[in-house]
Amino acid sequence: MRIISKRFKHNSLFYKMFLITILIIVTVSTLITWTTFRMSEKFFIERFSLNNSKVMAQIKESLGTFQYSIVIASNSLMNNGTIKSFLTGEHSNAMLGTYYYNVKKQMANIKSSVEAYDVSILVYGINGISYATDRPSWAASDKELHNHFITTNTLKQPKKLLFHLEQQGDQTQEERNIVASKAFMEPTSKYIYGFMYFTIQEKDFRKFYSSYTSLGNNVLVMDQSGTILSSNRNEFIGNKEPELLKYANQLEEQQKDYMDANFKGKDHLIMSEYLPTFDLYLVNLIDKKTAFANIIDKKSIVLICILFIFLAIIIVFFASRRLTNSLSNLVKQIGNTPKNDFDHYIPVTGTYETRQIGQAFNSMLDELHEYVNKLVLVQKQKRNAELAALQQQINPHFLYNTLTSIKFMVQQGGKEEAAETVNALISLLQNTIGNISETITVRQEIDNLKSYVLINQKRYGERIRVNYFIEPECFEIQIPKLILQPFIENSFFHGFNKKSGGTINVLVWQEGASLICEVLDNGDGMEVSADNKLPGTKRKQAMFSGIGVRNVDERIQLIYGEAYGVTISSKIGEGTKVRISLPLQKTKNCHIN
Repeated sequence: MRIISKRFKHNSLFYKMFLITILIIVTVSTLITWTTFRMSEKFFIERFSLNNSKVMAQIKESLGTFQYSIVIASNSLMNNGTIKSFLTGEHSNAMLGTYYYNVKKQMANIKSSVEAYDVSILVYGINGISYATDRPSWAASDKELHNHFITTNTLKQPKKLLFHLEQQGDQTQEERNIVASKAFMEPTSKYIYGFMYFTIQEKDFRKFYSSYTSLGNNVLVMDQSGTILSSNRNEFIGNKEPELLKYANQLEEQQKDYMDANFKGKDHLIMSEYLPTFDLYLVNLIDKKTAFANIIDKKSIVLICILFIFLAIIIVFFASRRLTNSLSNLVKQIGNTPKNDFDHYIPVTGTYETRQIGQAFNSMLDELHEYVNKLVLVQKQKRNAELAALQQQINPHFLYNTLTSIKFMVQQGGKEEAAETVNALISLLQNTIGNISETITVRQEIDNLKSYVLINQKRYGERIRVNYFIEPECFEIQIPKLILQPFIENSFFHGFNKKSGGTINVLVWQEGASLICEVLDNGDGMEVSADNKLPGTKRKQAMFSGIGVRNVDERIQLIYGEAYGVTISSKIGEGTKVRISLPLQKTKNCHIN
């Protein structure tokens, strides 16, 4: 989990850019696809409506020709005296035979007007006599004709040629008929002496428009009551559809070519044409889902769109990865740069922006490096100046007392002893004043200690003995100058005030990567803090130099860091132990004895 979190952190810019780009691609693609569907559908609807308007005009023309043939035939019937005589008055059987013969001849001539449409003609007179050219097409008896709803409707509008759907409840598709009816009426007296019926089977009437229909593209012929007289959809025939009639009226009133409407729970495109000579509506009912399903292949478009989105995502993935990789690597390298490591330069690679940032970062490291070097140099010069100043502070009383002691040695005949003391003083002065180096070897530091101890023992006696336990491998190790002498001096002049004498042991050895120096005495001891740090006093010693014990700790930590320094432990009456820890620093060509 930590690895995943770290990986996400280093590549967060890439993931954010990638996710935002995917979101934009998917959103735009979805909107474009939806807009394409809408525009395509609108385009096809307009083209479809335009083409169907032409089709409707052709159907209307064909129906007009048919209606004109019916009108010609009806006028011929109306003006035929033989038929009028046949339908009026009472006739004997002998006369009826003659009438049937003559009427048959007249009807055969009149039927030739509608012969192209397979229409049968039936006439029915008020005298209860009827004649049909093709009676089986509409097998209604004279009594049924008298009470038939077609006759009743015709009687209400005797001047108009009315069209009806004639079907019984159990009639099949082949037995449905469309009947055009009109009354025989004298022009002047308005006397109605009979009715004429022009019968055409619905399947034959459907031929006027069936060639223009297709799946989802339906045509209906509807009367003023909303009853569907004919349709290429059998289930619609005979149904009364007031909703569809309302749409037809709206189209007529608003003079619109088409309208989108919901019919029987489906979205439809509805076109309507009023046929005044028929007093009927010619309706084009288009099921949008069925009609346009094969025109617009939505499934293929969606699959193609998904394919393009997938390809775009792959391209965006690699492009974003390449663009952000250099920046992520740069951030990672900067983040992994060790603290205070001004030599850790980062490679200048990648895009123009990352190269500019890398160069700026490396330039900043150069400036920091230069600044730190200057700062270190200043600090080093400051320490050297401080050390040099301290070295110059050799207590004149120490020199005065030492020289006085040497004079007494010479006066008392102790020439060798005096010479030994003078040599020790010369060695001590050479190593403290003459040597300006900041560091010396352990061997040199021990020689200084021995010289200092010898001088003091010549002055004050040997009640305090000093022992040296130096690990041979440590003699050539470099240490700061005068880090042991202050503690020896402290033990000499403050560690044995109550006790008459004692021992000071100086130990030096390696411990891992550190050099350990200890100065132990069995003197009076003193009170120290719980953390074994040096006492807070900065009191300078007055015996040899101005370098105090606390100054030693500050110098070590200034040179090597806070991991090194001086700790002190002591018990009253038992003595004091000073422990100095230093890093191992051997000179070149070091020879360990």
